Amino acid sequence: MALQSSRGIRVEGCIRMYELVHRMKGTEGLRQWQEEQERKVRALSEMASEQLKRFDELKELKQHKEFQDLREVIEKSTREALGHQEKLKAEHRHRAKILNLKLREAEQQRLKQAEQERLRREEGQVRLRSLYTLQEEVLQLNQQLDTSEQHKDLLKVDLAAFRTRGNQLCSLVSGIIRTTSESGYPTAENQAEAERALQEMRDLLRNLGQEITRACEDKKRQDEEEAQAKLQASQTHQGPGPHTQSQVPTQGPGGTRNEDLQVKVQDSTMQWYQQLQDASAQCVLAFEGLTSSKDSQAKKIKMDLQKAATIPVSQISTIAGSKLKEVFDKIHSLLSGKPVQSGGRSVSVTLNPQGLDFVQYKLAEKFVKQGEEEVASHHEAAFPIAVVASGIWALHPRVGDLILAHLHKKCPYSVPFYPAFKEGMALEDYQRMLGYQVKDSKVEQQDNFLKRMSGMIRLYAAIIQLRWPYGNQQEIHPHGLNHGWRWLAQILNMEPLSDVTATLLFDFLEVCGNALMKQYQVQFWKMILLIKEDYFPRIEAITSSGQMGSFIRLKQFLEKCLQRKEIPVPKGFLTSSFWRS
Repeated sequence: MALQSSRGIRVEGCIRMYELVHRMKGTEGLRQWQEEQERKVRALSEMASEQLKRFDELKELKQHKEFQDLREVIEKSTREALGHQEKLKAEHRHRAKILNLKLREAEQQRLKQAEQERLRREEGQVRLRSLYTLQEEVLQLNQQLDTSEQHKDLLKVDLAAFRTRGNQLCSLVSGIIRTTSESGYPTAENQAEAERALQEMRDLLRNLGQEITRACEDKKRQDEEEAQAKLQASQTHQGPGPHTQSQVPTQGPGGTRNEDLQVKVQDSTMQWYQQLQDASAQCVLAFEGLTSSKDSQAKKIKMDLQKAATIPVSQISTIAGSKLKEVFDKIHSLLSGKPVQSGGRSVSVTLNPQGLDFVQYKLAEKFVKQGEEEVASHHEAAFPIAVVASGIWALHPRVGDLILAHLHKKCPYSVPFYPAFKEGMALEDYQRMLGYQVKDSKVEQQDNFLKRMSGMIRLYAAIIQLRWPYGNQQEIHPHGLNHGWRWLAQILNMEPLSDVTATLLFDFLEVCGNALMKQYQVQFWKMILLIKEDYFPRIEAITSSGQMGSFIRLKQFLEKCLQRKEIPVPKGFLTSSFWRS
């Protein structure tokens, strides 16, 4: 057992030794393999690290190269941009230089034009003042022509020819001033034309003076011869003195005196005009206490009465007949002393002793103002305003007289009356007498003046032919067509005025020509033929080329009427259907 045990122990020791050796070999081999693997891993790691370094170096090199290329591109672009910018700056400097030159040239041109305009304006003002001086001298010389009337019996020449030419020259100079006032300032040609007219007026007056001197010398010589003859007759006692021949005034062809048109209005017409103006002035004096009163109650009454009188007239237009009757009844009630409603209050002329005079005056003034403004802008409005005015006129004659007074004052051509320029009179006052509006020494434009005159003449032409349809139709019209016939005849017996006469004739005939044709028939057409054959050449002779519009319009209107042998009914004329509405 022991032997077996020792042998077993050796064998087991050998086995264990073998296992130990084998394990040690295995361990050594494993260690060597591990070391080899670690060495390989280290080698691979080092190789990978080196490759990574190379890759990073390549990447960095590539980035550096790209960055270098980008920087070169940017630098190139920058250089190009700087070059373009420099080029733009150079162009800008060049353009700025050119623009500055142009601005300096424009400024110099503006200053030059401003200086030229200033000089032109100064020259124009000098010429305008010169024209006013020329006009004043022409008017004064024309007055001297009128003073030669006292020598009419001595002269063998026709004074009317001198007066006619004198009036034409006055109209020519006035037309030049009106035309230049509208266009700005007169030119040298305008001044030269006015100076020629003045020189012709001087020549005209000088020739007339020579004729008067010659006539006076002839008269003196004739008186001396007659005195000598009478002396010889008385000495010799040979009977009565020598036979004298009476002179017969020369007449035109057919025994007519078509050339002797008047310049002044007839005495009877002038007296009528003055009576109306005096009546108007007396009416103003009659209510002076009401207008000048400082009492608040009186002022309130005055304002209420003025509104009650003027507002209904302002409401008159092409409204229906029933509404027009309401307006008429309200005005009639106010004038009759009855209370009327105005502004929510009851108003009556009996509130003040001077109330009726005040209302009559303001009512007449408002009617004429409506013609001046409303009818001037809307021609058809003349008929409804006129029919109310005519009806009020028939019931309250004093209102009619005041309407005429206001109309004549604002439009002297409705008389007809051509105010004369008096020595020492201011030119602005004379222009106001002619109907012009003068504000701050500035005269209104000719177009506006003619428009206002046209409106008032149209209103007058409508009044004389219309009657209030609800009144007594048996009564005579208070200011009927016979006054229109008188106006037309008198204006054709007076020298025409440039631009004014043609305009007013057209307006008058267009509004009441149809009524005059029906009333006067053959005599009316004779009047129209007289205008065409005798008056047209006179108007054309004094009308400048820039003022031919009104003359051509009148001429075409009458030629068309003569061709049709009828004056058309005016537009807006009130028919029976108007009143039925």
